[in-house]
Amino acid sequence: MKILITNDDGINAPGIIKLAETAKRFGEVTVVAPKEQCSAMSHHITLREDIAFSEYDFPVDGVKAYAFSGTPADCIRASFLGFLQETERPDIVFSGINEGSNCGFDIQYSATVGAAMEALLYKVPVICFSQGYVECNLHGGEGLLTEVCDKYLYDVIDELLKHELMSCCCFNVNFPNCRLDQYKGLLYDRFPSQQAFWDDRYVTYTGEDGKTYIHMATEPIKGAEEGSDMKALLDGYISIGFVRNMVLV
Repeated sequence: MKILITNDDGINAPGIIKLAETAKRFGEVTVVAPKEQCSAMSHHITLREDIAFSEYDFPVDGVKAYAFSGTPADCIRASFLGFLQETERPDIVFSGINEGSNCGFDIQYSATVGAAMEALLYKVPVICFSQGYVECNLHGGEGLLTEVCDKYLYDVIDELLKHELMSCCCFNVNFPNCRLDQYKGLLYDRFPSQQAFWDDRYVTYTGEDGKTYIHMATEPIKGAEEGSDMKALLDGYISIGFVRNMVLV
């Protein structure tokens, strides 16, 4: 199996390294990912300038990697439209592991999901992976805990590869930010919550330079609907659902 991996946190992010290390147990892995942070770029592609790329010394043995100056969607689009040779065409695309969950309304802003939506256009199955962070912190500390992801990432991939992956939508996997003793289990068929994980407000202010600005102030929400992806994370479960590409049937 040939596996293409991208992300939106950048090619040197811990999440993509962990995903490549695990994916290598399932097949031949190629990484094509942004050189820089590209979060919240959704399905943005580069149209008015060329994309620089270089081979990248990726810290996983046997994984060929390329760093792009473009977006996650650029990485996938270019890979399928000429950058990779036909013999390198992937059988499946993995996107992630994103630092921060991709649930509810936040899915539409996610470049992790945007890359997946691009990949679906080329009729390959896709799995998105995200790790909850401050928005669903269950352990009361300040940091990111990846204990659940570390323990169960392989098992989740192994199980999802046994399913028939649809050509119009991708699996969306979210791991909770909690200790193993707080982990409750895995829930399938979670639907996107009909809200964002953050209660955002925009306020205006005048800067020291005399110009007026708009600042986004935000607080994490406290609850979500039963059966939703956000509710699963807030309760300490791994959430697995689907995200559909709206132009595909």
